[in-house]
Parts: sequence; C-alpha cells; structure tokens
Amino acid sequence: MFTGIITDIGRIESVDQTGDLRVRIATRYETTGIDLGASIACSGVCLTVVDKGPGWFAVDVSGETVSRSAKGMWHAGRRLNLERALKLGDELGGHIVTGHVDGVGEIVELREEGGSMRVTIAAGAEVAPYIAAKGSITVDGISLTVNSVEDVESGVRFGLNIIPHTAEVTTFASLEVGQAVNLEIDVLARYLKRMQQLSITS
Repeated sequence: MFTGIITDIGRIESVDQTGDLRVRIATRYETTGIDLGASIACSGVCLTVVDKGPGWFAVDVSGETVSRSAKGMWHAGRRLNLERALKLGDELGGHIVTGHVDGVGEIVELREEGGSMRVTIAAGAEVAPYIAAKGSITVDGISLTVNSVEDVESGVRFGLNIIPHTAEVTTFASLEVGQAVNLEIDVLARYLKRMQQLSITS
C-alpha cells in the first residue's frame, strides 16, 4: 500500500528484454535499506525490487503491466515518481493507493491559474463513474484532489490544481499536452460503486 506522496524522482537507466522487461532505475534512496522483494511504486505502478546496488534498483515489468500503463513509459531516460511502500505507523499524508493502474489518461490542457498550474485530463468510460469533484485520484503515482468533472461522449474530462511544490518534487514540472498518464481511482470509490451495483440487482 502507498499514500501517493512522492519521495524521490527516479530515472530509467536501462531496459533489457529478457522475457519481461528488466528495468534499472537510478534513485536517491539509500538502497542498502531496501530489501529484495520490496515494493516500490514507479509513477503509480507497484513493482517488486529484484536487484539493487548503490544508487539504483531493478524491477521486472511484465507484458501485462506494459499494456496497462502509459504509452512510452518504459524507456531509458524516462523520469519516474517513486514511493516506497507504506510502513505501519507512517503518516498517511495522501490517500490509500494500491499501485494498480485502472486506466490511462491524456493531458489535454495546461494553463497557469494564480500561482498554480491547472491540468485537464481526458480519460475513458471505464474510470468515469469513479471520478468526482473533491474526490481523490492518483495520477502517475501522485495523490491529488479532483477540482472539476465534465462527462463527455468518450468518457470524462477532469481538472486538477497543481501547486508549485507538487510540481517541483514530482515529474509534473515537465508535463506536456498529449502526454499519457497512469490513473488509479480512489479505492473507496471502487467499493461504493460495487455496493451500488449489488443494491440495484438485489
């Protein structure tokens, strides 16, 4: 489990195709304190550490994970939002995040709004029922609050307000229109939707 509070920005150093992708990621984490088998969220994707060394760790990325995550994410040079798994007693500064991608969105608008950045994301119908104004969503591993929601024929468009601090400590400082991003819906919204479905059918 994670909180969506980013604690490092990593960079993919190399990608090797050995059945699955073996991805080596540079990090500022003290890797002596990371166990093999530990979970690290990489731009919203929960992955298992399979190798490590000073200033880097490696993960295996399956074909299923590649197909469900943002296009172009797994290549050398790509910067990733990193978060280590939540420990018992840690502060829950964001919201409960599982590290499972529910859908891929696209940045359709970026504009300054006051001292912050207004980001509009388009997403498909599979995630539309779970996105609500003032609710939580995870975008590339970052816990964020939804400011606005607009239902459209293709699914949904929703707006986020990114304060300067969030941009500085995440990859959001270099967002571009047209960029694909990993989305994870709020786990509470997932359960509420399921409860609603059961109440209708019973």
